[in-house]
Amino acid sequence: MTRVVGRNAGSPAPRSADVALAAGVSRKTVSRVFNNEPYVSDEVRRRVLDTAGELGYRLNHAARALASGRSRSIGVVALGTAGYGTASLLVGVEKAVRDAGYALRVLNTVDGDPDGIAGAVLSLLEQGVDGVVVSEPIVEGEISVRIDVPVLFLGAPPAFTSARTLSVGVGAYELARAATEHLLDLGHTTVHHLAGPQRWYASKDRIDGWRAALAERGAPESPVIDGDWSPESGYAAGRELAADSSVTAVFVAGDEMAIGLIHALREAGRQVPEDISVVGFDGNPVFAHVTPPLTTARQPFDAAAREGIRLLVHAIEEPGTDLPPASEPPVELVIRGSTAPPPSRQGRTAPRTA
Repeated sequence: MTRVVGRNAGSPAPRSADVALAAGVSRKTVSRVFNNEPYVSDEVRRRVLDTAGELGYRLNHAARALASGRSRSIGVVALGTAGYGTASLLVGVEKAVRDAGYALRVLNTVDGDPDGIAGAVLSLLEQGVDGVVVSEPIVEGEISVRIDVPVLFLGAPPAFTSARTLSVGVGAYELARAATEHLLDLGHTTVHHLAGPQRWYASKDRIDGWRAALAERGAPESPVIDGDWSPESGYAAGRELAADSSVTAVFVAGDEMAIGLIHALREAGRQVPEDISVVGFDGNPVFAHVTPPLTTARQPFDAAAREGIRLLVHAIEEPGTDLPPASEPPVELVIRGSTAPPPSRQGRTAPRTA
């Protein structure tokens, strides 16, 4: 077995040929490993990577860009917010881009800026990115931008024309439907809904999933209550719902709003889940440690980001070929202590409120 020794300071940087020689493989195999190509066994891939690490070999992205005519970078347009869902999706994209061997360039937009998405995309194109990810949840209408690199839309339909347009969902519709069905399965006759801002695609998908579940069961639909993702808007909605003694179940479009809602319900003397069951959305792990622990629809941020970047990289590197089959995002409902059968099934009557 060949023993690999790291290079001394001042010695020439190792080349792929040095890695191939030390690992006992061909240069083509080394290239396949670093380009994440198939037809390399796990044992050989591990040996090449271990050898490269010991030699201090790093893939020369600048040389690859000159040879291929590509910058090996992907640009991302994201809404400038610290919300758990938006931030988690961006973290997933960053990891997926890095794992694919590309650099990441991020530009944030501001809600209400009419030129936000278009301006950000044009700025990224000026930086020479090979592809663009639009992780932009705001409904802006049609955008008059046409670009000559592939564009991936995460969680939203295409908003402008590109050389190749891709769209990958994050499963919001299916998750909202599952959350509503969970409450109906517990015996609640209907489910109220506290939504996010109507200009967000995420809000629209969750409303549609909630409505579909109610319609399938023949359950009555109450008016949607508008929130803004904040705990304060959840608190305001909770005060409104607490005054209606017929309310026994609420599906909330965001975990933070759900916590504000529960706070208001408890202040009004409505206990969760004994009087009213509450389901949140996003899967923020912090809310497993509140009282009661929050039942929530967990969004598959990492899975959606990996799938989207896989398709985008394929579109960049093999522009004349069909896209590989896309996988559906998983649907995961995390059931905790904030949901239970309605009071009538617990042998209790919901308290009257003023």
